[in-house]
Amino acid sequence: MSHRFRKPVNIMPTPTIDLAGPVAGIDTHTDTHTVAIVTETGKHLATDTFPTTSNGYQQVTEFLSAYSVVAAGIEGTNSYGAGLTRHLIGHGHVVFEVLRPTRALRRRDGKSDPVDALAAARQVLTGQALSIPKDTTGPVESLRMLQITRHQLVATAAKLLTLIKSLLVTAPVTVRQRYATMTTTTLVMTLSRCRPPADVTDPVNGTLTSLKSLATTYNMLRAQCDELDNKITDLVEVINPAMTQIFGCRAVTAAELLVSLGENPQRIRSQAALAHLWGVAPIPASSGRTNRHRLNRGGDRQANAALHRIVLVRMRHDERTRDYVQRRIKEGLSKKEIMRCLKRAIVREIYQVLCLGRPVRQSSGLRSDEFRALRSKKGLSQTQVAKKLGCAPARISDIETGKRRLSELKLTYEEFLKTA
Repeated sequence: MSHRFRKPVNIMPTPTIDLAGPVAGIDTHTDTHTVAIVTETGKHLATDTFPTTSNGYQQVTEFLSAYSVVAAGIEGTNSYGAGLTRHLIGHGHVVFEVLRPTRALRRRDGKSDPVDALAAARQVLTGQALSIPKDTTGPVESLRMLQITRHQLVATAAKLLTLIKSLLVTAPVTVRQRYATMTTTTLVMTLSRCRPPADVTDPVNGTLTSLKSLATTYNMLRAQCDELDNKITDLVEVINPAMTQIFGCRAVTAAELLVSLGENPQRIRSQAALAHLWGVAPIPASSGRTNRHRLNRGGDRQANAALHRIVLVRMRHDERTRDYVQRRIKEGLSKKEIMRCLKRAIVREIYQVLCLGRPVRQSSGLRSDEFRALRSKKGLSQTQVAKKLGCAPARISDIETGKRRLSELKLTYEEFLKTA
């Protein structure tokens, strides 16, 4: 499958920095942050190390102010440097996220905290590979914490269920025969309600005691997951209620996408950049006479998985998506290629809602062939319809034959047919 691009796509635009003054680079760790300051020409001015405490953050602020630093580049703004990033932004400093030094640079200059901080400062000077940090001071940060906790609880519950079934395989025959034919739901409910004798010297009693403990813990985790689901749903409605109006995007899926962009989705400059961030934009892999693109296996994999779930729902329950899949299969595309195309189309839809704040446009409920049948039933010609809608008759033909998308005109055409 071939892909065409007008130009290479960056996740973030190259920030415009006023370099009328020194810049700083900060190498972040669990216990300490190392700060290096250089002039606008790259000359090293000072380096110091500060603790990762409130007092340490204040010392970093005073250190930057003493040298009139105009911008700071921080490694790991969403991990070890999250607290310092919030502190500096809150005190009016311009902060960018920088990449860690490349292997080639580490082989040449060595590896230490002062060296990494100096490399971060000089990366700010070049303006390359810089990005705007995610804002972690709003409700999206709370959503991220809830999502992380829910993921862990779901994974733990799944492991407990696997362990229950594994123990039944080697359990005494009386226990195995009693529970072997039960469904998963009935099995967990029955085990949590059983009352094994207190004498665990008997393997039967020891097995039942273990299974009851696992089943009880599993039920507790499921109850906590349900409670978190309700909180996540409420929080998504507060942050961006339009996200759950997208077909196939329930609250938990919407939460993954919201967390991926953070509190400031406007930092994404285009829908192509958003597709690149979520790993659904092919990567140029051309060289010499070879002109091709490869699959992007990078990006935010949690967000990519969320897009995958939306695609699966649409392929099963959305008639327009099923028709699209059948048409593309006839064109020779594989299922994986079709799903990549669908993910890319969903990103365009989400960008309008999440980054531009536009409402969800409801898709047309009519297929292309249904437009022609409904128009003929009402005794209208393509010319008459085109005159009413203020477009060329060829556009009406394009809609009825499915040659062109024309989403806006298609919605207007459908509304006209229903009211004519």
